[in-house]
Amino acid sequence: MSKFEKATKPTLYFIGVTTGASSIMKVFPKWAEALGLDAVIKGIDLPLHAPAQEYRQVVEFIKADPLSLGALVTTHKIDLFKACQDMFEYIDPYAEALGEVSCLSKHEGKFCAHAKDPISSGLALEAFVPPNFWKDHGGEVLLLGAGGSSLAMSLYFAQERHGDNVPRKIILSNRSQPRLDSAKNHLAGIKDRVNMEYKFCPEPRLNDEAVAALPPYSLVVNATGLGKDAPGSPTTNAVSYPMNSLSWEINYRGDLLFMRQAMDQKDEKNLIIEDGWIYFIHGWTQVISEVFKVNIEGELLEKLSDIAR
Repeated sequence: MSKFEKATKPTLYFIGVTTGASSIMKVFPKWAEALGLDAVIKGIDLPLHAPAQEYRQVVEFIKADPLSLGALVTTHKIDLFKACQDMFEYIDPYAEALGEVSCLSKHEGKFCAHAKDPISSGLALEAFVPPNFWKDHGGEVLLLGAGGSSLAMSLYFAQERHGDNVPRKIILSNRSQPRLDSAKNHLAGIKDRVNMEYKFCPEPRLNDEAVAALPPYSLVVNATGLGKDAPGSPTTNAVSYPMNSLSWEINYRGDLLFMRQAMDQKDEKNLIIEDGWIYFIHGWTQVISEVFKVNIEGELLEKLSDIAR
């Protein structure tokens, strides 16, 4: 017998590590009201890199339960996709390319896997990266962590619509070599659009060195989960940013040590520092749009952001 209870009304699941601490648990009921949805949200917590069987049990339950309409997946995007790939009737092109899933939905009798991060991370980046930033300044991007978010951002930067407004180089750093190798494999198709480099950095001080080696007007992103899913930062307190650069902490809750390290040199280095709030909004509204078949943009998106704040 399943350890999950059948849904009694339309339900969206949040598959993560510490879902109860997320603002979405308070925000979603208000959003549902604003969108005219008679729906609820439920969290499903799994340990980091859970056994494949646990992912399959969760996905099997959602797939079979009529009122379980879909899910947002965070932290487990790559592991869940790897364990459950054969359980989907439709896999979108981003999910196929990245080998990850951030959204589960049902459409016309098909159980679907989507990777929404290239869209939501792109919308978040466009909200704080100045127009023509890469073309004007020739900076680089350092993505700390080689998980789903970093892969999605790499894919976003490589889109042809950007023309020549692309970073001079994208560097992916990770503390696990197998995850780095996997990222390189998934991103092999974009090397003609952007210059990619992969760094094995098992210790935070090696990430410090990678940050220090960047030219001015670069972007450093904490996409590791450290500061939210686990305490700490991928960099040390001795990290030194290049001048006029951008620092993006893609989390919006937790101890956010990475962000505080950047704040300590904000004025001295003339940094633009962003947290993960806009990413949070776009990440959730993209999934809600897909699961409940509603169009969320413009004034409605602004309204939902205001409600969340």
